[in-house]
Amino acid sequence: MKKEKTISCPRCKKKFNYYASDFRPFCSKRCKMIDLGHWLDESYTICTPMHEDEENPEMEEELGKKEDDF
Repeated sequence: MKKEKTISCPRCKKKFNYYASDFRPFCSKRCKMIDLGHWLDESYTICTPMHEDEENPEMEEELGKKEDDF
């Protein structure tokens, strides 16, 4: 008995059988490689929350500018 689950490719939105694809969750090698390329050229990023003890020079500059305005 073959498993079947039809989903949309996250890249091209084409419907395909999830269990029949060697490139899941993508429908094809092409879609998988396009997605990988976006990660490698940093088009995609994952935000991480800042902790209060971490320094952020950009934020400190902005805060300094605002204090000067008063």
